[in-house]
Amino acid sequence: MNTPSNSCLPDSESIRTTWQKLSGIVKQTPVLTSETLNSITGSELFFKCENFQKAGAFKFRGASSALMQISEKQAARGVCTHSSGNHAQALALAAKIRGLKAFIVMPENAPAVKVNAVRDYGGQITFCIPTLEARESTLEEVRKATGASFIHPYNNYDIIRGQAGCFFEMLQQMDEEPDYIIAPLGGGGLLSGTILSAKYFTKNTKVIGAEPLMANDAWKSFREKKFIPSDSPQTIADGLKTSLGTKTYPIIMEHVEDIITATEEGIIDAMFLVWERMKILIEPSAAVPLAALMENPERFRNKKTGIIFSGGNTDLRRIPWMEKKYHH
Repeated sequence: MNTPSNSCLPDSESIRTTWQKLSGIVKQTPVLTSETLNSITGSELFFKCENFQKAGAFKFRGASSALMQISEKQAARGVCTHSSGNHAQALALAAKIRGLKAFIVMPENAPAVKVNAVRDYGGQITFCIPTLEARESTLEEVRKATGASFIHPYNNYDIIRGQAGCFFEMLQQMDEEPDYIIAPLGGGGLLSGTILSAKYFTKNTKVIGAEPLMANDAWKSFREKKFIPSDSPQTIADGLKTSLGTKTYPIIMEHVEDIITATEEGIIDAMFLVWERMKILIEPSAAVPLAALMENPERFRNKKTGIIFSGGNTDLRRIPWMEKKYHH
């Protein structure tokens, strides 16, 4: 693939420098608390609200970081990627800000809210059937036709370096470091970045990955100590269906404290609870860490626990607790 060079594992200085360079582009998102959710969970919770990020998700950090590394020669041909939504939106917006073309391959069943946003940001969409093989083969056709540089959604150290800024920033906003930080886990870009920031900038914070039970390939990989790919996952958390990448897998397997899971019902309940009690809009993938905590309460009882709300790109015409198949 014609990919910008990103051969080095991000170090502490590059994470700090990238975060500083992006400060005029990327939003500093708030850290919110909720006495109600503290009472319900028995934990002191701190929510990093990337649902307020530009393009509605943490992915904008990584996309902006990756585009900082694009040469002018590469920029003239644009960038391309495949994504079910949040990375697509993030790359389309980051490219628009820099004046680049963005060619996006999306599965034909991607949420309408995400498809519309990609179009609004000027991304040129090519649809494909919803399999990884189709996404990758369609992307290769697009890349050959355009000469655009491929920006992988997560298996890219420049992306990971940008995502690391999320927890790095959170640490600047808190009076003391949390006992735990829980990040949702799909391809592993956010969790890898969170792990690196915890490793470099905290003394004792333990990092936990949270995954849907119905897409628990990383949970299996962690327990069996070998790579197990995602196999046709069926989960409401559409952003967490992908397998770990060759760059994210070793970071996570070596450094994560644990990977925990959440049921579909638990994800919907947690999402509802946040909407109702905190009055903020999060998408199903963002609810997974809270849902996983609520299904594993003892570990986090009386602990300071950070939770990353990864995004808020929810299709408001298809709210899960309003849909018949999700009624409970």
